[in-house]
Amino acid sequence: MRTALPPLIDAVRAAGRPVLWACDPMHGNTLRTAAGTKTRPLERILAELEGFFAATRAAGVAGAGVHIEMTGRNVAECTGGGALVTEADLADRYHSHCDPRLNPAQAMELADLVARELAGARVPA
Repeated sequence: MRTALPPLIDAVRAAGRPVLWACDPMHGNTLRTAAGTKTRPLERILAELEGFFAATRAAGVAGAGVHIEMTGRNVAECTGGGALVTEADLADRYHSHCDPRLNPAQAMELADLVARELAGARVPA
C-alpha cells in the first residue's frame, strides 16, 4: 500500500477522474495453513489498512471506504489479535463455508484502528 498506491493516486489525479479510495484488506491477505485451511492473519489486515490510510493522507486524498468480512459469532477463522487466535484454534471454531471472517474481538481491533485513523484525518476541501 505504502509504495504501490501513491503512483495510482497520482495517475488518477492527473487524469482528472473523481474517485472514492477504498481498501479491501481481507482478500489480498488470505492464505492457506499447512493443513489447507484458509485464514487471514489480523496483523497483515491491520498493516494493510495502516498503509492505506498513510498513503491516502500523504497524497492529500480521503481514504473513504473499508471492506471487511466479520461475524458476530466467536469464530476462529482469522488468526491473531488480542484474543490470540492461533492456527491450532482454527480446527475448533472454524464455521465459514467460504472465506474466513473476523470474530467480534478482531473486528473491534480493526474498528479501533479505523477510528484512530479517521480521527487524525484531514479531509481535503
